[in-house]
Amino acid sequence: MFIELLSLFPEMLDGFLGTSMIARARKRQLLQYRSHNLRQWSSDRHLRVDDRPFGGGAGMVLQPEPIARAIRDLRREQTEVIYLCPDGVPLTTAVACELAKKRHLIFLSGHYEGVDQRIRERYVDVELSIGDYILTNGTLAAAVAIDAICRYIPGVLGNNSSLSQDSFSGGLLAGPQYTRPREFEGMAVPEVLLSGDHRAIECWRLKQRLERTRRLRPDLFDG
Repeated sequence: MFIELLSLFPEMLDGFLGTSMIARARKRQLLQYRSHNLRQWSSDRHLRVDDRPFGGGAGMVLQPEPIARAIRDLRREQTEVIYLCPDGVPLTTAVACELAKKRHLIFLSGHYEGVDQRIRERYVDVELSIGDYILTNGTLAAAVAIDAICRYIPGVLGNNSSLSQDSFSGGLLAGPQYTRPREFEGMAVPEVLLSGDHRAIECWRLKQRLERTRRLRPDLFDG
């Protein structure tokens, strides 16, 4: 997969994508990444890419021309343009899995009061939200989305079986995990995990996931 970012602050993401799982995926050429400063496509001598909104308002809006020029330059035959915004489709495991199947993703980071609506209507394929809150800009949201998506690219995780135990896989939260020592501050590891009975362990883990989801996120059952 090839991922590109359009942002006023692309360096915010560069360090994040140079570490851990994503860094290993890039080294193994399972993933390519390139960031771009939107000002590259500005025609203004001061490299401005924003202006005041028509109708008035407190903030600035990213102008359509630089964004359109950037997307036209970067778009390929199988490109999906993703705009990070509070009113987008919620990022879920299912959405991440689908986007992981794409070959080329361009993440458009909103800033200030967002982007001109005409960009959203003509150039954006997916509008994505990572939650019901406001961030400084969409670059932070892009980092979250990229991390969630890359986990489902074949070969990125060293142990793909861990995906089935993650929170929200199968619509359930993850269950509790234990490691050495067997006893810590008077609390012991559940005996079933020490039994060597794999069937009993799997049944226990499923029960724990069901109980935790029912207690903490009953809305996942309602859905």
